[in-house]
Amino acid sequence: MITDKIKISKFLSLVLRHKPETISLELDENGWADTDFLIQGMLKANYSIDIKVLKDIVSSSDKQRFKFNDDFSKIRANQGHSINVDLKLEQKLPPEILFHGTATKNIDSIKQGGLLKQSRHHVHLSSDRETAKKVGMRYGKPVVLIIEAGKMSSDGIKFYLSENSVWLTENVDIKYIKFE
Repeated sequence: MITDKIKISKFLSLVLRHKPETISLELDENGWADTDFLIQGMLKANYSIDIKVLKDIVSSSDKQRFKFNDDFSKIRANQGHSINVDLKLEQKLPPEILFHGTATKNIDSIKQGGLLKQSRHHVHLSSDRETAKKVGMRYGKPVVLIIEAGKMSSDGIKFYLSENSVWLTENVDIKYIKFE
């Protein structure tokens, strides 16, 4: 049985954001999964988990990637899906500046095409530089890009704020990106 909380959390991200079929999990149209069914599927996949461990992972996650409903009978990821779900996000007015963390190896393609959502629903942006740097470190030597979100919004581009405070938008054109 896999007992490492980080490995369990990563697998939880996989099934709630990208591949629920890995454990025959079904998500509703808003991304919610039945908590008991999730736990049973993860146990069958050799992950040592119960409701106590799951609650601990959700509450201790530094990025607050997951959320329970009020009675803990359902769970979902807050953002980052590559599968079709409707998180019922409301459009929000962003701050003037947001940040995007990436790796140096991605800079040339970003300079050519801007920031693209790729297989996800949105481009993810941070309200602080340090968070963006941490995100970039996951992919290699980090680079923090400055995004002129206020200008984008003035130009009619929509922004959303996930429940775990990640700013989301469709794409970011190169003209709104400052490279340091």
